[in-house]
Amino acid sequence: MRPIGWSGGLLGVLLLVGCTDSFPPVQTLSGFAQGTTYNISYWAEQAPDDKQITADLEKVFLELDKNLSNYRPDSVIEQFNAKASTEPQSVGEEIVSLVRIAKEVSAVSHGCYDLTIKPLFVMWGFLADELTVPEPAALQAAMANVGMDKLQLVDDVQMSKKLPSVAVDLSSIAQGYSVEKISKALESLGITNYLVEIGGELKALGHKPDGKAWRIAVEKPLPGERHMHKVVTLPKDAPMSVMTSGTYRHYFDIKGQRYSHILDARNGKPVAHDLVAVSVFHESPTVADAWSTALLCLGQEEGMKIADAEKLQVMFIQQEGTEFLESKTRALTMSTLVTIN
Repeated sequence: MRPIGWSGGLLGVLLLVGCTDSFPPVQTLSGFAQGTTYNISYWAEQAPDDKQITADLEKVFLELDKNLSNYRPDSVIEQFNAKASTEPQSVGEEIVSLVRIAKEVSAVSHGCYDLTIKPLFVMWGFLADELTVPEPAALQAAMANVGMDKLQLVDDVQMSKKLPSVAVDLSSIAQGYSVEKISKALESLGITNYLVEIGGELKALGHKPDGKAWRIAVEKPLPGERHMHKVVTLPKDAPMSVMTSGTYRHYFDIKGQRYSHILDARNGKPVAHDLVAVSVFHESPTVADAWSTALLCLGQEEGMKIADAEKLQVMFIQQEGTEFLESKTRALTMSTLVTIN
């Protein structure tokens, strides 16, 4: 699970847009939102001007922030967290739908993925950016409030806690959902050829003006550096999102030991395996976002087994010394939609 909320600990993607004078130009919008950057590339024969698009997108970002941000005490999810009660609370359809997806991913990942580990982020010092290794007794006490089974979905707009101190962190799924919401906002304006990227999380639809597919460059998982690892060609006739989680951006190195910000909800501790990045290719950025974190938590061996069983298109990158080892699921290897060079 990622503790850094909206900004994510993500393997970056570089947009390879390109342009040519004989076709409609690719328009670009960029800015800051949700503690990170966003970059949008699109084209259309007839599209609203940039000011209207920007205004519509800003409205979407504000609504997302008001509902899902774990860094706003007045957000809907933080109001839910703050109320020490087991009574049903109204949180709206968005949060209920995200928790429903998270419950499914958590069950298949054997509890490695979990939205209720927010207290553990605080305990380990990731939110304050200062490592604090908890005592075993304190960790065990905190774990009493961890578990997706401690969240009850009452109906389509309400949920409740089984224990009053349960707290939910949506960061591992909310950014993917934000990509989807921004994408839908563009489509509502008649834009059906676009790339939407928020903090390294991306969705593409359609193609470039010359009819060629959108392409992105996936970065090597190197701290503090930006080098291309692979070029990915995305499908022209179907939506595709690329969601990547990594351990290499946010961690502590203390006395020769690395503490990753990815916490295993089954034991409350940072993962200790050699898997450094997971990229999930899926039509739904929300689903892909949750799975990228879950599979990174599980590690390459267990993650590969589950991803293959779920027929997910996934690329895993392990690090052995200075070398990176890449492996792909059967679904990605056999895919006719995504091409990785």
